[in-house]
Amino acid sequence: QVRLVESGGGLVQAGGSLRLSCAASGRTFSPYAMGWFRQAPGKEREFVVRIRWTDGSAYYVDSVKGRFTISRDNAKNTVYLQMNSLKPEDTAVYYCAAKLTSAGFDTWGQGTQVTVSS
Repeated sequence: QVRLVESGGGLVQAGGSLRLSCAASGRTFSPYAMGWFRQAPGKEREFVVRIRWTDGSAYYVDSVKGRFTISRDNAKNTVYLQMNSLKPEDTAVYYCAAKLTSAGFDTWGQGTQVTVSS
């Protein structure tokens, strides 16, 4: 069974940067894609970005384009989210997810808190 563990969250001032990591452990890891989602207080979980595991192609939600960058290290079974120019509205719990089948994102990490102060 695959287990995802996020790290790298924290408190940062607006305009600052954070780098999140998500390490996968367990059986042979070869997902269709990996993604990051976030959930702000009182709001539903929303998609942020996903990366296709084979070719590294990425798709971002408009609100983070040009500020966030997703990358992967296939050898380490790890995906990263570099977040620059952070805004208070980026404050949320960030979740890493794996798309292990064609059905959708079916494996989730425990989440890591990102707080951006104004």
